[in-house]
Amino acid sequence: MTIKAGARRLGGVILLIAAPAMAQTEAETEPGVGEANALDRDMVRLRGELDQLREDMEEAHQAEPAVADGIKLGGAVRFNYGYRDWNQADKDKLGTAAFDTFRINADGQVNDVLLSAEFRWYRYQNVLHHAWAGYNVTDNLQAQLGVSRVPFGVLPYASHSFWFGLPYYVGLEDDYDSGLKFVYSRGNFSLDAAFYKGEEWGATSTERYSYDVVTDSTRFPNQTNEESNQFNLQARYKLDYDGGSTELGVSGQYGQLYNTATEENGDHWAAAAHANIFLGRWNLILEAGRYAYNPENPPGTPDDSVLMGAYADAFRVAAESDFVVANLAYGLPVDWGPVSKITFYENYSRLIKDDDLEDSELNVVGTMLGANPLYVYVDVITGKNMPYQGPQSADRLLFDGNQTDDDYHTRLNINVGYYF
Repeated sequence: MTIKAGARRLGGVILLIAAPAMAQTEAETEPGVGEANALDRDMVRLRGELDQLREDMEEAHQAEPAVADGIKLGGAVRFNYGYRDWNQADKDKLGTAAFDTFRINADGQVNDVLLSAEFRWYRYQNVLHHAWAGYNVTDNLQAQLGVSRVPFGVLPYASHSFWFGLPYYVGLEDDYDSGLKFVYSRGNFSLDAAFYKGEEWGATSTERYSYDVVTDSTRFPNQTNEESNQFNLQARYKLDYDGGSTELGVSGQYGQLYNTATEENGDHWAAAAHANIFLGRWNLILEAGRYAYNPENPPGTPDDSVLMGAYADAFRVAAESDFVVANLAYGLPVDWGPVSKITFYENYSRLIKDDDLEDSELNVVGTMLGANPLYVYVDVITGKNMPYQGPQSADRLLFDGNQTDDDYHTRLNINVGYYF
């Protein structure tokens, strides 16, 4: 598949990619943070038809959406139902249903210039998802300028479920930043290189789609760091064999961490290796990596955490940690009226923190039912020391773990989306 063909294929797939689910009110467990933080955010993304996305992922992600001359508009509207085992209101009402998300996509090509943008509306925030202009320099090389997906880990996603894994919450899955990216592909080999001048939406705003280091002068007056001048490099190679294929990849990331109080630069880095294995109807994703933030904070401000934010909220994250991802999915074609595909999945991820800090875990067992243009995800999500997965405040769970009990908390989440 050529870059242009891959671009056209992913253009259709991207119309099916979703944003985090609308959360239910949880003011009784997180008081004083405002409406957005009072919402129990189902921070997860509804994917499009999983078989198309996964089977062609290696080729499609190399050239993001484009169509023959012209702009194609699309979008989605979604509704969500949730039941949380720790929430008394959910027990009394048998869960809560609410409007989730509305979004508009614009993808296409005008005079050989590729264009892609997406904006999303939530009850508690309105945010840019991405916006870039691109050009096919050669048949094998594409350049993208603007807010684009950061090439790190399994692309386009290191998960199958309605929920992302733990790397997402520390800015290492489906992250978007502002800069220049080059995408190169020849045969089974792919190489992405990028320079990002900064994050996508302003470091002082927690109303954003993807997680970045942010500042919040109201709740965290001493956390004054922001990302800048970041370099990314990722190499991938696909091995083809009877019945499937395996993509092997390595990713590296390095950038500055500017402190507005001290006016000095610290740094941050991350590295990961992954394998994305397809065998018949099975897909196995394995990823392992490490990240570290080294801030230049003012005297008296510890360096063992940084503040990360998205979805109108922020919480502290351990400054150094390993992470692992192990996901398995099985796609089953069916002919049940409008339902043509059922995908079953088990997704597990873990943050293994330094300095004997409490680890964080997230596990999702679920299924996706595809009846184009409707897609339904039914997920059972279990977590420990995981933000929005239990009655405790999100503030320290990904840092030193402030979970008030030693239990795993579970929720049932059902999301129904219509894509156009």
